[in-house]
Amino acid sequence: MSKPTASLDQAQFRRFDESRHNDWVIIDRHFHHYQADACRRVLVHLERLRGDHHGYPVDRYEHSLQTATRAMRADADEETVVCALLHDIGDDLAPANHAEIAAAILEPFVDPLNAWMIRHHELFQGYHYRQFYGQDRHARDAWCDHPAYQRTVRFCDEWDQTSFDPDYDTLPLATFIPMVERVLSRAPFGGLPSVEDTCPAPSNSEESRV
Repeated sequence: MSKPTASLDQAQFRRFDESRHNDWVIIDRHFHHYQADACRRVLVHLERLRGDHHGYPVDRYEHSLQTATRAMRADADEETVVCALLHDIGDDLAPANHAEIAAAILEPFVDPLNAWMIRHHELFQGYHYRQFYGQDRHARDAWCDHPAYQRTVRFCDEWDQTSFDPDYDTLPLATFIPMVERVLSRAPFGGLPSVEDTCPAPSNSEESRV
């Protein structure tokens, strides 16, 4: 049986060192189209936390919404509210290292201090329970001179660790969707170059010599 022929909307190489300019134009267009759909995919994954309570009083979905609700009601800025909503989104894939997953998703679109806050929130949150595991609950104080220390303490102490209340009047996801759309529609890392804008297409003779 013959192998299927690659679409004209796909690159034509088998290895990177065989690639040509037009291959990367095609890939780059797909990347930007895929990136534009980031909000939908992130929210679909957030929905996967429904029913996943891990023994806590509320499931991870309710906890995420509740944390974002508390942040919004405390007049946190929109970016911080989005961070609050998505801070535990990695629990489904990497429960032992979930903060890294959330930080990696948010980092291209948010202030570096907010990305740091999300990356370290599990350590800071430990202030409230590490003693039950025989660990140092003050471990977060090793970062007391970091510029994001106070915001991370506030995030954990006022919003995250308080958001396991089954009776809290949590706002629905629909409240936060426009915020997530605005934050995740930002240019990643302030703007990634496109192949067509930064590298003019070579002539056929030039490309054949590459």
